[in-house]
Amino acid sequence: MPDVPTLLKALVMERDWSYRDFEDIFRRTARRVVGFELTVSEPQFRRWTSGSLTNMPRAEACRVLEEMFGVAPAKRLFQAPELQLAETQPSYDLEAEIAMTARDAQDRAGAAAQSVSDISLDQLREDVLTLARGYNTITSADVFHRAKALRDEAETLRDRTAVPTQQQELVIIAGQTCALLAVSAFDLGVLDGAKRLARTAALYGEIARFTPLQAFAGGTLAYIAYFNGQPAEAVRCAQAAQAIPGLGDIARRRLAAIEARAHGHLGNIEAALQALRTSEEPVGSLHDDLHEGVGGEFGFSDERLAMSNGSTYLLLGDGPNAEDAAQQALQLIEGRPAAQQSPAVLGGAAANHATARLLCGDLDGAEDALNRVWTIPAQRRVRGLLERTTSVRHALTSRQFQGSATAAALGERLEDFHRASTPGPLGPDSRPALEG
Repeated sequence: MPDVPTLLKALVMERDWSYRDFEDIFRRTARRVVGFELTVSEPQFRRWTSGSLTNMPRAEACRVLEEMFGVAPAKRLFQAPELQLAETQPSYDLEAEIAMTARDAQDRAGAAAQSVSDISLDQLREDVLTLARGYNTITSADVFHRAKALRDEAETLRDRTAVPTQQQELVIIAGQTCALLAVSAFDLGVLDGAKRLARTAALYGEIARFTPLQAFAGGTLAYIAYFNGQPAEAVRCAQAAQAIPGLGDIARRRLAAIEARAHGHLGNIEAALQALRTSEEPVGSLHDDLHEGVGGEFGFSDERLAMSNGSTYLLLGDGPNAEDAAQQALQLIEGRPAAQQSPAVLGGAAANHATARLLCGDLDGAEDALNRVWTIPAQRRVRGLLERTTSVRHALTSRQFQGSATAAALGERLEDFHRASTPGPLGPDSRPALEG
């Protein structure tokens, strides 16, 4: 027997355990014996085996040690081994070791078999789908809070299951909630938080090998970038997302529209027009499980496409095409039942319509277009809408409208519109999204 200070040290040496081996077995034995997890720090392990211990460990720890080594009471483990060997069975009991290994294997298999109820999983999946499809019917702040709660629930369920298919499903659901959190944070004007959440959604998509989520997050990062004054980064993000495999036609239409706007910010007319043409291609039969399967905020409706492309035409200085796109968006959205109309799209298209008419010198037409903007409630005035109304305000200051009482009155009313908006007015460093 080597010259060791305690029986515990001798038994550990016989088993050729490192600290990490000891700690792992101690923790798993604790779950079985006392019903909860106990841990042992490395300094504590050194004190236990060195013979320098002055007070016995807690009762729960003693019970675990007794189970691990078949020695009772536990205080004998902290005494010199020569005092104990004569009155104990051989310190290494193969039968006891086999029994402990069998129990441990059983525990691990039981943990691996843990799963969550299919009913709970179905309900969570349905809740996310409902939130995505109802995004336009509630405020961005409410979306954020609901999505956060659903993400927390998904992560809680992930901790309770070891079934691979359930794990993957819950990763996808958590990623979808992060994507909704990113969009709602953007709508509330918190761009840094929105960017971080979008990247997290992309990471969930990568972990789950769910490429539509990666693409959606990439598109979100792209428009966050150009709203943040980084159009070259926006082009890069949009093009990278389009290169992801497994996307349906809606995903590709959305990404092309986002890329077109990024090129518009860069003043790259040919590239913008090419992306616009791509975005306007008819939707075919290619579907994916997010953009078409879940839809709602993950989709990209015809009216949203028209509004987005109208914004791009404004960036290119093309008033007539911008006006046509805005009118198309307004006709499409007003053709839907009131409960399905998106205030953000309605207000955004109306603001684009006003800006397009101002580019064509039609002040009275712009005033008429703004009547739809005034109807948007304060709590529904999202970041994109406020950016577009900022562009209207900018257009009203052009030389051709200087001295106009109507232009001055509209400008003041737009300022009041911003001040009364729940997300708050744009910060002093914000750049109007539709300025060239």
